Amino acid sequence: MRVVLSEPAEFDLLEIAISIARHDRARARALVRELRGAARQIGTMPNAFALVPGHERHGFRRRPYRDYLIFYRVETDRVLIVRIVHGARDYTGLLAREPGP
Repeated sequence: MRVVLSEPAEFDLLEIAISIARHDRARARALVRELRGAARQIGTMPNAFALVPGHERHGFRRRPYRDYLIFYRVETDRVLIVRIVHGARDYTGLLAREPGP
């Protein structure tokens, strides 16, 4: 299934890159590449990861990757990556602002 990153998810990747690049530019590039790859892999088995508790009615799922969480929604013809955030971050408010299907 085709995987598409939302505008907020692209912005999340930019923020992650900027934050890490302050200390290690090469690692920042590599991590963003890894996160994009992990997001693309969701398309091979989009229902493999659990629904996010409290957000089931919107169909939000999450895939962990290292210290990060990739939030997404399976739609008719694509997987939409909604947000990519550090696992220590309070993501509840972020998902509350995302539109449902």
